Amino acid sequence: MSYKASMACAGAFAAAATLAGTAFAAEPAPPPPPVPVFTWTGLYLGGQIGYAWGNDNFFYGAFDPLTGLAFTPSVFSSPSGVIGGAHVGFNYQIDKPSGGFVLGVEGLVDGTSLSNTVAAGLPAFGGSSVSASTNTDIQGSIRGRFGIAWDRLLAYATGGVAFGGFNTSFSTSGNNGGNPFNASDSFSNTRVGWTAGGGIDYAVANNWSVFAEYRYTDFGTVGNTQLATAVFRTVPGLTGGTLSVVRTLSQSQVQVGFSYKFDSSLPAPDFSMF
Repeated sequence: MSYKASMACAGAFAAAATLAGTAFAAEPAPPPPPVPVFTWTGLYLGGQIGYAWGNDNFFYGAFDPLTGLAFTPSVFSSPSGVIGGAHVGFNYQIDKPSGGFVLGVEGLVDGTSLSNTVAAGLPAFGGSSVSASTNTDIQGSIRGRFGIAWDRLLAYATGGVAFGGFNTSFSTSGNNGGNPFNASDSFSNTRVGWTAGGGIDYAVANNWSVFAEYRYTDFGTVGNTQLATAVFRTVPGLTGGTLSVVRTLSQSQVQVGFSYKFDSSLPAPDFSMF
């Protein structure tokens, strides 16, 4: 190849390389991935802790077979304690992503330290007295939720079915006209009632949120006529007296907690490779 031909080829290659480099440099960079839009929609789970206080009223019914006297005292108890556990739920947000209505359902289980012991005197019965102890080990609820969202802030109302396990012990003792008597019993109940309240939820990140909530719960009335019946021991060989108790159970609670929401906007897993 002649010198002129070689120079022509070199010039052609240089021009091609320059054009290719210019075209490559002019190609725009790929756009950044879109920022995920926050939504309350999704499955979530988390934990909570708080404080609860209740009205746990005992209504006694008793009969002394020696004197034929009956009494129906009332003992008013206010158990209180720490309450905490775990929850799981699902929210669905309608209307625009930055706001609108949120519908959901949530299940919750709490362990509690609620307990109290109270006593009442019966002056008409020669210094007699009655006492009652109560404690609640576990309770929970299954509730619907309805809220209004302003971006990452959610204000909601909630209500549904509540359940709980309750332990009761009670006793009476005294000396009625020189005749000592005493009676005691204990029982456990699982009760189903209703609960309602509301709270505020705030998303500190797309998947994490914190909340504060108040709820009132009514477990109704517990009556144990058979298990809660005991015998007065007045004089040797004389029995037949009874002691029974009925409880009305209600409770207020405040709790704070956190939730982790599984991101529903992620693409579905690809199983085509298997």
